[in-house]
Amino acid sequence: MPEPKSLSTTREVIFGRAASSRGNLNFADQKGAASAGSNLLFLREEEIRLAQDLLFFAYRDFTGAADPILAELDLGRAHHRALHFIGRNPGVTVSELLGILRITKQSLARVLTLLVAKGYVAQSPGRSDRRQRLLTLTPQGQALERRLFEKQRERLTSAYREAGASAVDGFRRVMRGIMDDAARTYLDENEAARREPRARPA
Repeated sequence: MPEPKSLSTTREVIFGRAASSRGNLNFADQKGAASAGSNLLFLREEEIRLAQDLLFFAYRDFTGAADPILAELDLGRAHHRALHFIGRNPGVTVSELLGILRITKQSLARVLTLLVAKGYVAQSPGRSDRRQRLLTLTPQGQALERRLFEKQRERLTSAYREAGASAVDGFRRVMRGIMDDAARTYLDENEAARREPRARPA
């Protein structure tokens, strides 16, 4: 598998350009070496700590954008996360949702019990395994998930427009790099499934 561009570029800087003899550098090489050095400044401890700050505040404000709606309905962020992933994966099983959210069975049971009781989520038995519970959003749940999405979309689209396309691409690369393999596999498989043409009704 080819290396991510950011990783291969970093290795080129460390093992390639940085290994050149400084005494034999011409002016262009000196500029390149200076650029390579500056490109590695983001690996310093203070820059990593700044990244932690950025992730914390971005997550706080991004998730907080939907909090007023949740508060109106006596729901919390755990309910929002469940609504999001059920909406993104209609028919997801309870076991699969547990794997995505990585919370305890007891915690998810409390979340789903309330969402079902309020009419936002419907459960049905699996086709091949009747012991499975398949989760889908009801029309009421879809409407709520849309309201929550619109609040968070406002914040993301504003940030995307301000940063520009190349920054958005870099942001996605960094976010994927922070995730573990299971999360990246989940995203890749779901993206591939959404790109497949839907079968036309007979």
